[in-house]
Order: sequence, then structure tokens, then C-alpha cells
Amino acid sequence: MISLVIIAALTLASAAFALTRRNLIHAALLLIFTWAGIAAFYLWAGAEFIAFAQILIYVGAVSMIVLFAVLLTKRTLADAPIEPSSHRRAFLAVIAGGAIFGLIAFAITQTHFAPPPERAPVVEVRQLGFQLMGPHAASVLVAGAVLTVTLLGATIIAANDHNREDPS
Repeated sequence: MISLVIIAALTLASAAFALTRRNLIHAALLLIFTWAGIAAFYLWAGAEFIAFAQILIYVGAVSMIVLFAVLLTKRTLADAPIEPSSHRRAFLAVIAGGAIFGLIAFAITQTHFAPPPERAPVVEVRQLGFQLMGPHAASVLVAGAVLTVTLLGATIIAANDHNREDPS
């Protein structure tokens, strides 16, 4: 139980720091730690395959796409002016977040969990790997190709938008 509290605290701390950073690159890097914390939770819960998928997809691929997007747009929060009403919005966001947290905590404490009727079948990561690289290999390759084309398209669009805004 202590390990769950540590994982949750580190994950929430990195998410909170990511939200408060004005530099988008720092925020994206802190978001990587948040995704790694979620993968650690999956490992703690015994869902090894989901944890490894989390690391490969979010920590690896999505974080690189986010960093590419930030670097290609060359816009940081430091460039944006701070509006006078942003402090009021931040206060209202904290109040709304606290209300949502309270509602979720209330729902969790009032829920009576019944034991599961049967144990779920145990599937090893190795068996899932054989399935993904065997009968479902074409699906994995198509998904990879679609993600690659999407990243290339985003790069081209960002480059064209940057050239359109900068007349020099």
C-alpha cells in the first residue's frame, strides 16, 4: 500500500508541476514522468502488458510527438501575455478541481465493491506478444504507418504555417 501512495504522489506531483510550467518543453518533459508514473501504477496493479504499452506508446511515441509539435511551433507560454483575469480563472479552476475531487472521493467511499464472481484468465505478456506479432501483425504495421504519416503531415503543416506567418 505504501508503494501505491508513493507512485500516486510522484505521478500527481509531476502532473502538477507540468501544469505550472511556463516553458512548454519543460511541461512536456514533466508529462513524460506523469505517463511513467501511470505505467508504474499498472505494474503495481499487475497489468504488465498495459504498463509496457504505456511506456512504449505514451512515454516513447506520444511524448516525442508532443516535443516535435512544441519545437516546430516555436511558441512558449512565456510569449503569451498574462491576462488580468487569468488569476481569477486559476482560482476558479482550483475550486472546480476541488469540487470534482470531492465528488469522486465521495463516490468511491460510498461504493460497495462486491468480490468478482470468477477469476479472470491469466494471460502472459509473451502470449500477447505472439498474438500481436502473429495473426495481428498486419494491424500493428498499419497502425504504425498511420501514426508515421500523421506525424509527417503535422510536420509539413507546421512548417507551412511557420513560413506563412514569417514573411522574412
